[in-house]
Amino acid sequence: MAKGWSEAVEQAVRAGKLSRESLDNILRLMASSRANPLTEASIGELVSAGEWAELNDRFFRTLAFGTGGLRGRTIGKVVTKAEQGMPTALGRPEFPAVGTNCMNYGNVARATQGLVSYLGKNFSGQVPSVVFAHDTRHFSREFAELSARTVAAAGGTAYLFTEDRSTPELSFAVRYLGAQAGVEITASHNPPHDNGYKVYFSDGAQIVEPHASGIIREVEAVKEPETDPRPKNGGKVVMVGREVDEAYLRALRELILEADLLRKEGPKLKVVFSPLHGTGIRIVPPMLKEAGVEASLVAAQEKGDGRFPTVKSPNPENGEALSLGIEQARKEKADLVVATDPDADRMGVALRNPAGDYELITGNQIGSLMASYRMERMKAKGWIRPGQEKNCCLIKTFVTTDLQKEMAAAAGMKCVETLTGFKYIGEKLGIYEKQAGGRGKLGAEEWRKRRIEQSTFFVFGGEESYGYSGGDNVRDKDANGAVMMFVEAAVWAKAQGRDLLQELDGIYRKHGLYLEKLGNLEMPGAEGAKQIARAVASYQ
Repeated sequence: MAKGWSEAVEQAVRAGKLSRESLDNILRLMASSRANPLTEASIGELVSAGEWAELNDRFFRTLAFGTGGLRGRTIGKVVTKAEQGMPTALGRPEFPAVGTNCMNYGNVARATQGLVSYLGKNFSGQVPSVVFAHDTRHFSREFAELSARTVAAAGGTAYLFTEDRSTPELSFAVRYLGAQAGVEITASHNPPHDNGYKVYFSDGAQIVEPHASGIIREVEAVKEPETDPRPKNGGKVVMVGREVDEAYLRALRELILEADLLRKEGPKLKVVFSPLHGTGIRIVPPMLKEAGVEASLVAAQEKGDGRFPTVKSPNPENGEALSLGIEQARKEKADLVVATDPDADRMGVALRNPAGDYELITGNQIGSLMASYRMERMKAKGWIRPGQEKNCCLIKTFVTTDLQKEMAAAAGMKCVETLTGFKYIGEKLGIYEKQAGGRGKLGAEEWRKRRIEQSTFFVFGGEESYGYSGGDNVRDKDANGAVMMFVEAAVWAKAQGRDLLQELDGIYRKHGLYLEKLGNLEMPGAEGAKQIARAVASYQ
């Protein structure tokens, strides 16, 4: 520690302004190989300015690799001059935040080294292989490139997308490329200052036990992460892009139930779409256009921008995030507004009501509309024949509306419930695939028949937090696919002279009225961690 800091820091600890844990982590970082002029300058600035709360938030712990990966601030509440450096055109600091609890190069390298170590033990004798994708957030590209180089430095093969891509496409790519794991650099719909590291296993689903605990142990064992790795021992970085996009789009086409109807009636449906400055722009417009629907894009939110400058939060669950889309829809008299979050795994919706205004519907309502449509059409088309319903299922998390349980029962289908988190739905899809002997080179129709006859056919799945899936090509929630499924349901309803609000009323009349209201509590930083710990302790 620099001499000028010692007295000020010790006084802050004695006064209770800086925690002992924070001091210990500062000292460990400064004594490690990761210490550099940026580290020393940033800590020195914060000490000199008496920014003890900021130092506590940055250093009260080491950013934990949890059961899904990493997530934390990559830009501090207080940005130091050293971190600011030469700002980018979008005003982003030149360097991520310094701190053991921050999402920065050191923690990204540590996570990747631990992941590769686990893969080496789990896939003994094989070359480690990992797919990396990223969203449009600050430092996402840099973190993805560092991660790819880290795999190559360990003698492995890293597949790196040439530009930003969505989380569901990453999930798809893991299986398509035959990789052992995948990582999406994203913090989903969190505020602009956050970023994260979301891990997928060889089945394309987010990691579950025993892999989660195994990876966590390997990450925690990394003491000195290498932040400037170079390929060695035959390791390489392979760039991917268009080929995977085209394969993913082919997989999304399998979600369509009424292709002829879409081509004929799709042009009559007016849809406003916003990617909320994220990755949805790469897949949704061409996907809809090919199906027969021309979406009107919200121009101000079309371009990728990690600041998310037009919204308070890039979360399609919040009505505010759809306000520009709704404003445009009013002018164009559109039937509906759809928006996807930055990594395109969640979808929010607003529907035009009889008064000509727009109503936001909840994640439970969105999911129930799609589940109802898909169950009814699959049965009507003969894809699910009488007597086969018992081999078909909806999957939902426990916290998702029981309306879907009633709907499945009325259709003679199973409703499988899982723990909270889409990774558990993805895990179920992997189990059903194994029971059916694997898809191999089977086409969509043959694969559906085999699952109905030999395993369980997955009709639809989702969770109340605006995440949905209608097939097993992607083992996570997929907003790109959700847009396709929802728009098709809207086209079908309009062709019958109805709209989706009327369809929702019909579901309630048939199965009962289910309503809910959600709220969010944010408890950030070191003080927030204490509040959460106290709340958890109160239940013990």
